[in-house]
Amino acid sequence: MTFNWGIIGTGGIAKEFVRDFTFTSGHEVLAIGSRTQESADRFAAELKVPRAYGSHEAIVSDPDIDGIYVATPHPNHLPATLLALEAGKPVLCEKPFAMSAAEARTMIAKAREKNLMLMEAMWTRFLPHIIHIRSLLDAKVLGEIMTVEADHGQWFALDPKFRLFDPEVGGGALLDLGVYPISFAHMVVGVPDSIQSASTKAFTGVDGQTSAIFSYKSGAQAILTCSLNAATPCKAVITGTLGRIEIDTRFYAVSPYRVIMRNGETTEYPRIYDGRGSREEAIEFARCVRAGLLESPMMKLSETLEILESMDEIRGQIGLVY
Repeated sequence: MTFNWGIIGTGGIAKEFVRDFTFTSGHEVLAIGSRTQESADRFAAELKVPRAYGSHEAIVSDPDIDGIYVATPHPNHLPATLLALEAGKPVLCEKPFAMSAAEARTMIAKAREKNLMLMEAMWTRFLPHIIHIRSLLDAKVLGEIMTVEADHGQWFALDPKFRLFDPEVGGGALLDLGVYPISFAHMVVGVPDSIQSASTKAFTGVDGQTSAIFSYKSGAQAILTCSLNAATPCKAVITGTLGRIEIDTRFYAVSPYRVIMRNGETTEYPRIYDGRGSREEAIEFARCVRAGLLESPMMKLSETLEILESMDEIRGQIGLVY
């Protein structure tokens, strides 16, 4: 049976979500919802989506939709998710899941009240290379983990209207880019026991570049950086007592990687994949909905909440207020 999707939001990430379905079957984007009919119609025409709604209320009321993908700017994740859940629709909500842990708790509470599936669309977690790397970590191939290094930096022209510089839509490096290395560190070594962070503001007052060190009672550390000021390598390295895993540029997307053991023995894993990879989170979400699950074991709501709590701590330390 085809899983019929409704999308709230007409930005670039929503378009990538639709296009990635060309590499799989069993999914259809049935409807797009926007705050204006014009925006919805334009999106539907470009991407051949059958139904276009000029309000969020209209799309969540469509009885033929099996699940809602929330792809709005960050501040709208809370109201859009609550609206969909209230209408009885399970929700896949784009990262960062919410502006704060407090918002996330509200969203999770509503999903549990309605007995509906809810999942953060942290697409990286569902990609083949990350699934394999998690299996290596579970098997203790690297021994005890000592360090995690990950960065996500891109260069953007200094346009105050661009969303990443605009505080009104939750701009800044931390929420949009930093969520990737932070989520990655949580996946590998869990909740940090302490966080030390530093940041430089952008010209609009949001954070332009932020770094954090996560420390753990085990002795492990995670060194994480995000930036709007420069195109950083966007690589990740996990180092343990027996060896390390190196993930090449754009570690959060489908990337080549290698396992290098302490004795120098190296196993290369090339990139073998078609498309961006957005479909993987959609496939898992639909599987969970059909199985009657309320969350995915691959991206638990408790972990989504813990990640936001770490981001809240960093925001407090660097004085980032929305």
